[in-house]
Amino acid sequence: MFELIAGILLAAGAVYFVLQPILRPKTAGNGNRETADGSEGDDPEDDFSPRAVALRALKEIEFDRATGKLSDADYDNLKTKYTTEALAALRAEAGERGAGSGPLPERTAPRSQLPAPACPTHGARPESDAAFCSECGRRLATAPGYCARCGTALEHDAHYCHSCGARVAA
Repeated sequence: MFELIAGILLAAGAVYFVLQPILRPKTAGNGNRETADGSEGDDPEDDFSPRAVALRALKEIEFDRATGKLSDADYDNLKTKYTTEALAALRAEAGERGAGSGPLPERTAPRSQLPAPACPTHGARPESDAAFCSECGRRLATAPGYCARCGTALEHDAHYCHSCGARVAA
């Protein structure tokens, strides 16, 4: 008889434990994720702001391109569209937050630590990986095994260029 009563009490406790969240949901002060206004809050899928929608769309087209569902031409068109929308939304948010703080500072791309390839005659080239000058065809200074000043081929283990006398970097 004792086993039967213990089994019934154990079953009733289990049922109560399982049904407790349904019968008495926790409020904001009881440690649940719900906030004071009743929303759950942390789910990014619930954010329907223009910024969030555009950023989710950018992630989605990246994924679709990576899996082969989207061609490169379609990807480029969609990326341009959604990037424009996201930037407009970010600028609108910044305008709302800091209406009196003035314009945002302009951001510039970080400069590369590598020197730009340069022709001794025509100067720096716009192509970052060029080995020859696009105007005169001369070998650029950054090509290995060639003089940085004049572009002449260096002898093996040379310390100075035999053409212009420039010191060769070790």
